[in-house]
Amino acid sequence: MFLINEYMERGSLFCALRDDTQALELYWSKRVAIVKSIAHALSYMHHDCTPPIVHRDISSNNILLNSEMEAFVADFGASRLLNPDSSNRTMVAGTYGYIAPVIEKCDVYSFGVVALKIITGSHPGDFLSLVTSSRARYMRSKMLIELLDKRLPHPTRRQEHDIILVLSKAFACLCSNPKSRPSMLTLSLEFLQTPRTLTIDSIYTTSIEDVC
Repeated sequence: MFLINEYMERGSLFCALRDDTQALELYWSKRVAIVKSIAHALSYMHHDCTPPIVHRDISSNNILLNSEMEAFVADFGASRLLNPDSSNRTMVAGTYGYIAPVIEKCDVYSFGVVALKIITGSHPGDFLSLVTSSRARYMRSKMLIELLDKRLPHPTRRQEHDIILVLSKAFACLCSNPKSRPSMLTLSLEFLQTPRTLTIDSIYTTSIEDVC
């Protein structure tokens, strides 16, 4: 069986973020929209498909962009159908640096990595390793503004709210305990909610620890 996708003019998210010209076209509202689109797609795969589908290789290389910079999940070569009545587990496949340390909720972990990459503009591998090291306290004290892609202008107040939301959900997805990670359905629904007033000041005065 073959899966045929329509042509994606802008290529992969990986290439778009790596290229300075294309990265500037991915302004803050576009980046937040891409994060939400990925969340909705994974929620559909996990919770609306029968049987559920685990992608197993969510990475910026496997997120494709059309001419409007809208995101689509692609490359289902490593995906697996889940039998909810089976206790059997399959081996986890995926791109190095995006794979969860444990099998459960691997797509959720990978989503968190991709969401961080979208906001920071680069793979957060070094950052993730530092957070879990002896320098964790130092890293957690950093302000959110220090994480943002420096190629873009500072976000507006409304964009700050969206960025804080994305970062807080991304860090939740990276929890070392898989059972503590949110489901993609929960994330999708939270992204659909009407924006509320910020409960924390801004990316300039909010630390990583405040949203973890």
